[in-house]
Amino acid sequence: MTFTHRFDPTTLREYDIRGTVGGTLFADDAFAIGRVFGSIVAGKGGWTVAVGYDGRLSSPEFETALVKGLSASGIQAVRVGRGPTPMLYYAATTLKTDGAVMVTGSHNPPAYNGFKMMLRGKPFFGEDIQRLGELALVGDVVEETVAPERNIDVSDEYVARLLADWDGGDRVLKVVWDNGNGAAGAVLARLVAALPGAHTVLNGAIDGTFPAHHPDPTVPANLRQLIAEVAARGADIGIAFDGDADRIGVIDDTGEIMFGDQLMVLLARDVLRAHPGATIIADVKASQVLFDEIARAGGKPLMWRTGHSLIKAKMAETGSPLAGEMSGHIFFADHWYGFDDALYAAVRTLGILARMGGEKLSAVRRALPQVVNTPEVRFDCGDTRKFAVIEEVAARLRADGANVSETDGVRVLTDDGWWLLRASNTQAVLVARAEAKDAAGLERLKAALVRQLKMSGLAEPDFSGSHAGH
Repeated sequence: MTFTHRFDPTTLREYDIRGTVGGTLFADDAFAIGRVFGSIVAGKGGWTVAVGYDGRLSSPEFETALVKGLSASGIQAVRVGRGPTPMLYYAATTLKTDGAVMVTGSHNPPAYNGFKMMLRGKPFFGEDIQRLGELALVGDVVEETVAPERNIDVSDEYVARLLADWDGGDRVLKVVWDNGNGAAGAVLARLVAALPGAHTVLNGAIDGTFPAHHPDPTVPANLRQLIAEVAARGADIGIAFDGDADRIGVIDDTGEIMFGDQLMVLLARDVLRAHPGATIIADVKASQVLFDEIARAGGKPLMWRTGHSLIKAKMAETGSPLAGEMSGHIFFADHWYGFDDALYAAVRTLGILARMGGEKLSAVRRALPQVVNTPEVRFDCGDTRKFAVIEEVAARLRADGANVSETDGVRVLTDDGWWLLRASNTQAVLVARAEAKDAAGLERLKAALVRQLKMSGLAEPDFSGSHAGH
C-alpha cells in the first residue's frame, strides 16, 4: 500500500510537532510521524525507538498510532508508558535506543498535543522536522513490514538515579511541590517518599484537563496555589512543574517567585565550584545579572537562542556542564545526561539549599544586583509575519548603528540596560522583554521597543506586570 501524508504546516514547529487535537493534529499524523521517523532511523541503520506519553486525554491514542507507524517501518518501539518527558529521555539514553519520541503537549492548553523527538541521542529539530514533513508528502519511506514492540518500565530505575545525586546536608527542608496534574505525578510521589525532609504534593493526580490551574510555571497566576501553601506551611521552598516536567518553577520561603535566570545563578555557582572556568549557557531572555554573576563566579557566560533543542545542541558543542532558559528548562551535563529535567533540577536545588546552613533562599535572591524589568510579554503576530517583523527591526537597528545581538531575534544593549524582541518558535506570537537599572531607564527602553513595533505596523503591547527586584 502506497503511503503519503500531508501535515498541517502550522504543526511543524522549530523544535517539535504540535497542534490542536482534532483541529490541526490527528491520530493519522501520529501514525505518519512513526512511519517517516521510523524510516529515517532505519535509513541510518537503527532499529529501536523509545516512546513515552504524557497525561493528556489524547496521548494514549496518539501513542498507539505512533507505535503502529514505527512498527510498519521495521522499528521496534520500546514503550516506556506514561510519565514525564525527561523519563523518556532517560530511557533513550540508558537503553541506548536509536531514537526517541515523546507524545506531549508540554505546557500548552488541554486542547493541544504534540511530539518531541531525538535521533541518536541528539535533538531532532528545525530542518529535520521540515524534512520529515517533505518525506511524508512524497511517501519516501522504507518498505512496509511489521516489527515487534517491547514494553519496559524504567520508572523505578529513573527515580533511583534521581536520588543517587542527592547531595544535601543535615538541614531538614520543608518543601511544597505543585505537579499541576501533569505527567510527573506517579514518579514525583516515589521521589518525595525517598527524599529527606517534609514534603507536601499539590495536584499530584495526573489529569489531562488540568482542573487546578494551567501547568505552566512561568505564568505567575499559575503559582498562586503554591505560593499560598508555602506560606501556610512555613516552607523553605516551593517547586512547580509544567505539564511534562521538563520545566521548573521555584518559589522562595517568602512566597516570591525565583525566576529561571535567578535559579540559574544559584545552580551555576554550585557547578562552577566543581568545574572552574566552565562555559555556562543561558538564553537571550535571561537577565544581564545572570551573565555577570556567571563571570563573577569564574565561569564563561554564553548567551544562546531560546529553545530546548537549540540549547542542548549548543551544550554538546561547547562541553558546557550547565545551561538554562528563562522558561525553566534547566540542563545538567554535570553528573547528568545533558537533557532538560525539572525533577533532576529540583533534586540539585534542594541539595544546595540543604547545604546552606540556616541561610534562606530569599536571602540569595535579595543579594542579587537589583534591576527592574518587564515580564516576558507575548503578543499575537501571524506565523509568517512574525519573522518578517524581526528582520525589519534588525535592518533598522543595523542602519542606526545600535549595539545589537542577533543571536535570537534582536537584543539591544544601551546605557539604560537592554530590550529584546524575538519570534516564538511554538506560537504565532512575538516575545518582548526589557531590563534596566531603574524605572526611568525601563520606560526609555520600552519606548524604543514600541517605536520599532509601530514602524512595522504593530500596536504597543501590554507591559503590565513589570516588577522590580529581578
